[in-house]
Amino acid sequence: MKIARKNKTLRRKEIVYSAEEWAQIEEKAKACHLKTSTFIRAMSLNGEVKKINLKELAPLLNGMRVISRNINQVAKKANETCSIYAEDIEKLRQEVSELCRTVNLWLSTVMSSKR
Repeated sequence: MKIARKNKTLRRKEIVYSAEEWAQIEEKAKACHLKTSTFIRAMSLNGEVKKINLKELAPLLNGMRVISRNINQVAKKANETCSIYAEDIEKLRQEVSELCRTVNLWLSTVMSSKR
């Protein structure tokens, strides 16, 4: 069946599952925090749905908070004094570099563990 929606033609296909199969699909979708239809679409198009534990991002988020505070402090000082110190800029550069290393390490760990 074809459905026209905002100048797009969509295709609809009915798929029949047993009660047990449907329960498994619902469980898997729930584990991924997805609607059942979104889960089925992702699986049919990509063959996989990756679930990443965002609790592992806590150190990264904390680093971002520290950098954000420091940037705000430097901006405030620059606005108050109409100048900025080179060591403040260098400290921010180092923190951003450390954050980038943390992100790269986390991503490489996540990607290697998902294979």
